[in-house]
Amino acid sequence: MSLKTAISEEKAETRITMRELWTFFGPAFVASVAYIDPGNFASNIVGGAKYGYTLLWVLLWSNAMAMLVQYLSAKLGIATGNTLPECCREHFSKPVVWLLWVGAEISAIATDLAEFLGAALGFYLLVGPYFLAHGMSRTTVMFLAALATTVFVFLLLALNQRGFRHFEGVIIALVSAIGFCYAIEIFLVHPDWSQAVRGTLVPHLNHETLYIAVAMLGATVMPHVIYLHSSLMQPRLSTFVEHGVSGGASRAQAAGRLRDFRRRYLRFERIDIIFAMNGAWLINSAMLIMAAAALGGVGEGAISKLEGAHQTLGPLLGPMAQVAFAVALLCSGLSSSTIGVLAGQVVIEGFLHVKFPIYLRRLITIIPALVVIAMGLDELKVLLLSQAVLSFGIPFALVPLLLLTGKKSVMGEFCNNRATAVAGWTVAMLIIGLNCVLLWQMFTA
Repeated sequence: MSLKTAISEEKAETRITMRELWTFFGPAFVASVAYIDPGNFASNIVGGAKYGYTLLWVLLWSNAMAMLVQYLSAKLGIATGNTLPECCREHFSKPVVWLLWVGAEISAIATDLAEFLGAALGFYLLVGPYFLAHGMSRTTVMFLAALATTVFVFLLLALNQRGFRHFEGVIIALVSAIGFCYAIEIFLVHPDWSQAVRGTLVPHLNHETLYIAVAMLGATVMPHVIYLHSSLMQPRLSTFVEHGVSGGASRAQAAGRLRDFRRRYLRFERIDIIFAMNGAWLINSAMLIMAAAALGGVGEGAISKLEGAHQTLGPLLGPMAQVAFAVALLCSGLSSSTIGVLAGQVVIEGFLHVKFPIYLRRLITIIPALVVIAMGLDELKVLLLSQAVLSFGIPFALVPLLLLTGKKSVMGEFCNNRATAVAGWTVAMLIIGLNCVLLWQMFTA
């Protein structure tokens, strides 16, 4: 069913049909990729291997926060017809806009680094042993993996240029592949479900688990995708403006049609977010559960690198577990690398009001990852650090989002009600408070 057909049907009926719902499915699934990226692999595997099931509650509450944040971002994009960075540029002073842009770029760099590294490592885990057996060094193989990652990401970006529905379909397929791989892992590992339920429902946090908990939060509530989701609303909105507000309608009739479409679109997006974000939560939980059941108590060496975790799974669970782990990491890295580039594009064009070639953006973001590979730095530690940096970047996206969605002059009838505003500001204060505690712990340790 095409979007144009859905628009015509939307005028004729008010109830939601499955065909129409499928037409509007996609943006939240694209956004959800950021919640199951290689940074999540790092933080979830370390959290599960070191602390068992006790941090599953962090994933539950992080997902609840993510659902609220992504809903607000989508609502801003639908109500205003602009992205979050564009709205910031329009409604905030120039110094504030520059400050927000710097914070957004730092988050984008940390994101691109983590995601590109993860994809390269996924390639390495799948084909690296073959090249190592033929005399190549690990660094050389990782470079080749990085180049292969670049080619695949460019192909995905080219697909997005051809049409957003094709791109969304490929992303949904990659997310499904990650979920399937972790379903295999859970089937093989035989977790302690009573401990998993307890870890999900009963919060437990101390000075030892705080760093990993904040890294998990940073890996789940991602700042760059807060900017991106508002942009993902625009293609369908633009299509409606082009094809749905026509036919000799008066200005008042056209405005009424657009208002009704925005209400209906937001209704669809709520459902999209519920399915996509909860799917991402289940995959994240499966990562941590697998690590807790398979890698708990095996020693620091097994989790000092993602490569070590991959190698440990073979003797414990068999080669199928190793392949599933590597394929999931590769699909995660490829899809999230592409989303990271798109988010970076939204950030620089929205805040600075400039046109920036998306392929040049991809080439620039490759450089930090290649430097890390060339220096032989520990990928797992780099991934964890990047997630902690992202957690500090969340307020730069979340506070402006809450300010804008709380203004009647910006949102009109879509302005946040009291309950939504209280929930949003509670989430923001909680994240900022956790970051302050982590800073204090780091400087006093």
